[in-house]
Order: sequence, then structure tokens, then C-alpha cells
Amino acid sequence: MLLIGLTAEHLAMLDAWYFAMIPALSQDSTALTNYSHIDLHSHSNVSDGLLTPAELVQHAAAHGLKVLALTDHDDVAGLDEARQAADACGLQLINGVEISVTWRRRTLHIVGLGIDPEYPPLVEGLRQIRAGRRTRAEGMAASLQKAGIEGSLEGAYRYARKGIISRTHFARFLIEQGYASEMRKVFKRYLVKGKPGYFEHHWASLEDALSWIINSGGTAVIAHPGRYDMGRPSMLELMEEFRALGGKAIEVVTGSHTEAQYQEFARLAKMFGLQASQGSDYHGQGLSYMEMGRLPSLPAGCVPVWQNWPALAAAQEQN
Repeated sequence: MLLIGLTAEHLAMLDAWYFAMIPALSQDSTALTNYSHIDLHSHSNVSDGLLTPAELVQHAAAHGLKVLALTDHDDVAGLDEARQAADACGLQLINGVEISVTWRRRTLHIVGLGIDPEYPPLVEGLRQIRAGRRTRAEGMAASLQKAGIEGSLEGAYRYARKGIISRTHFARFLIEQGYASEMRKVFKRYLVKGKPGYFEHHWASLEDALSWIINSGGTAVIAHPGRYDMGRPSMLELMEEFRALGGKAIEVVTGSHTEAQYQEFARLAKMFGLQASQGSDYHGQGLSYMEMGRLPSLPAGCVPVWQNWPALAAAQEQN
């Protein structure tokens, strides 16, 4: 299915035709398989989580997980500590990362699973992205200052400590200062496109991010596709380009998706021959959509991204 180059009108017609051809999912086809012991998206305080890598692993084990991917934003510095903790508590750790990408002036996140964190092009690419995060932070702080909010850069870095600087750190500062009561509200009011704290920044290209992941031996996954502000024609083009570049999976079940989106992205995965991933996107208490160990199951008919991973197959048998 070659969608690149088609007009938005043609894509919309294709989309309508495709879903019209699919009957309503039957009871059998929506039956669920339980993989709640597997969580392939999480963050430590190396990026924008609250817990150290070791604490995150211990938290995962305490909540019944047997397989965890640590996928910090644009950084793999926490993997060694996480692996030591995982070995100590009998949890299977998957080397991961979540790479910031710009695609058609939109920010996307691509998760890499099973990567080699020492692969030189990946290491250098992530280093450049982290340097860009500092530039973006300065731009965000300047934008907030124009809106009358002082001290945001210093406040955000106070939360970031030695890790990368992210929108989440600005959000925590804004909540601390009383500009909003909780994370979703502060993002909506201040940190998304068109709001005072938004600053447009160019991240890695989709092609580069997938190249780093795949050539390091990993699997590329589109993270939380339901969070991207794009129409279905653009989503279809993204899926096609992602697949053409070697992408293998999308997150079907993730903390920020609704039940309807589980089904929507399960169907899109099937449409494009992509595997399905799942992850809580856990950042810590008060910063997460969902607690670890509470993931709903993948819709039946999904091909799990871990189906050919021996370590995960063993963990599944033990569940």
C-alpha cells in the first residue's frame, strides 16, 4: 500500500473505504489476552520521571511486572543501574529509549526496544538531541517570561537535577507556582502549541531515529499515537512512512489511550502489518496516566511486538 504522494482527499477516501469494509468487531475478535506483567514504556529521573532507575525497577517488581523496558527520553544513562536492580529482583529488563522526532513540523516520539545503548550513531544522535533540549528550554522560558511568568528556567532545572530538561519539568514548576492544579491542565494551558510556554523546536528526523534504533539491533515503535494532533489522512501517511523506513510496531495499549483508541490502533496495526506494543508510560505518582501493573490487555488479533523475543516468551510462560 503506497500512500506517499496521495492528496489528503484521496487519503480520506481510502480511510473511509477501509473502515467501511471492516465489519463491527465481533465478541470473539475483541476478546482480550492478558499481558499486564509486561510494560514496555517507562521513565526514570534520568529524563522526566520521579524515581531513580533502581527505584523504578523495584516499583515495577512490587506491582507484579516481570518484564520492563526503561525508555527515558533521549537518554540511555539509566540502563546500567536499572539492569543491576532488575537482576537483583528477578525482573527482565529491556534496553530502551524514547527519541524525540520532528515529522512535518509535528513532534512525535519513537520508542526503541532492545537497542544497543553503546551503538555510536545512537549515542551521538541522542547527545545532539539533549543539546537541543537546552536550547528549547531557554526558548520556553523566554516565552513564559513574555507572559509574565518569571524564573521558569531555573525552576525547571531544579526539578531536572542532573537529567535532561523537558516540558514536564516546566509543568512541575508551574504547578508549584500555582498556575495550574495538575499536570494535564498545566500542559493544556501553557505548554502545547499556541500557548505561552510553547517553543517550536526541530528534533531528529524520523529517518534518523529509525536508523539509530534499527542499526543498533532494536525495534522501532510509534509511542502513544493517540496523543498526536493530526487528522486521519496524516496518521495514515505517518504509518506508511514509518513502515517504509523499517518501523515494526505501534503502541496500541498505553496509559493515555482510551478504550476506543485501543481498538482504533489495533485496526491500524493490522492495516499496515505492524506489531502491537504496550506500556504505561509511567513517570511516577502524580505524573502518570496509569499505575504500573494495571495495563489493559491487547485486543485479540494483535501481534505482540515481543512475539519472537525469547526472554519475553519465557516470562509469558511463567505468568
